[in-house]
Amino acid sequence: MAKAVLIDLWHLGTDAWNKGIQDSITGVLETIVKEDVSRSPFVYLMCFQAHSNEKNGKDLLQKALKSFHCPGKGLEVVSAETFAAVLYALKQKLDEKDVEVVTVMLSPERKSFMRTYIDQLFTSLYQFEFIDLGIKSEESPLKTSLELQSKTGPLSDPDVERIQMEIKQFLESLPSLKGNPTVLKSLLIPDHIFLHGFTTRTGGISYIPTLSSFNLFSSSKRRDPPAVVKENLRRLSSAVGFNQDTYHSIKVNHANDVWVMGKPQPDSYDGIVTNQRGVTVAAPGADCIPVLFADPVQKVCGAAHSGWQGTLLGVSMAVVNAMVTEYGCNVKDILVVLGPSVGPCCYRLPQESAEKFYKIDPKCVRCFESPSPYVDIRRATRVLLEAGGILPTNIQDDSITDPNQNLTLCTSCFPDKFYSHVRDGENFGTQIGFISIKN
Repeated sequence: MAKAVLIDLWHLGTDAWNKGIQDSITGVLETIVKEDVSRSPFVYLMCFQAHSNEKNGKDLLQKALKSFHCPGKGLEVVSAETFAAVLYALKQKLDEKDVEVVTVMLSPERKSFMRTYIDQLFTSLYQFEFIDLGIKSEESPLKTSLELQSKTGPLSDPDVERIQMEIKQFLESLPSLKGNPTVLKSLLIPDHIFLHGFTTRTGGISYIPTLSSFNLFSSSKRRDPPAVVKENLRRLSSAVGFNQDTYHSIKVNHANDVWVMGKPQPDSYDGIVTNQRGVTVAAPGADCIPVLFADPVQKVCGAAHSGWQGTLLGVSMAVVNAMVTEYGCNVKDILVVLGPSVGPCCYRLPQESAEKFYKIDPKCVRCFESPSPYVDIRRATRVLLEAGGILPTNIQDDSITDPNQNLTLCTSCFPDKFYSHVRDGENFGTQIGFISIKN
């Protein structure tokens, strides 16, 4: 596992690079290198750089660094006009090198600020350690007006809010990668009643290859922080026209619990239903099926996250039953659209699990005698929905022959369009299916 050292001189002038700091940094770096010679760290120096004197400041600093011997892989200077920008640039460098273990050398009074920025721009996948740089801010104050000043102790709420606003504004300023947001829509769901769609990979700011560029889910096991996902969601809401403040995504548990909006919200659930206008509900998916439900008669909608476990547990029919029970929907009026998901061409399960799908319908399993048969979770979903009373013509899935109307594409087969856990491994991105009742 690669290591990195970040040296925080952001709050100091370029003349702060003196022999005392050099000796302190050298001692720490030598200790880190001795601990594991095979994993000497990447070292980065974080500096403030006003636009007006950017070249002059860099030249002075580079001149001061020439005599410095850096144990390990050498030292790189990273500077920007805001702390959010410099730390985000560093995160990109760490991600390029697959770094997860990070030592931060900084003044003690900077630790609270640094932790707050890190909490916003990193996930708990990264392991941070803080070491005293041996210098105080007042020793060489930067002759400029910074947004934030160093202070000891925990940050006040206004300070935290300022940091969050700085990060938000910085992320909003970043260009979209791979074009504008692209959303797939079903002709089955009436457009004059419902706003809906399935997202693809284009139009966001996520830069890690397996997350690029429109990742809409963050977790402790992946490298996209909630702040980046929130910015991607803001761009989606702006592009398609829903209110981000009334957006609700399923809290995945790979089960069949359904939240009826208006009732107490469960800790986790794989289905959600509502009759509230202007409220957007969403189901994530990266191989698992994002399923959308719409009743144009009672004006009710819902979403489900249906992986292989949720499919076997009947999560889609659990959503249908909630619509019928809670809102008086007629099962024959309910429309169901299965979104992009892993197809039977690419999805294998152990034979013990595949056997359960075989019992639903033998056609759900291919190469049944192999240790890991191919499984069709979409067909199983259709079979269970039809058995529950949903009309076959009210279900849209990969049985559609018109390629221009087929939304249930294989996520693993289309790397340019969709994310896939099966294809990309643990640090995979996530698309969503979303739906709301228009006002």
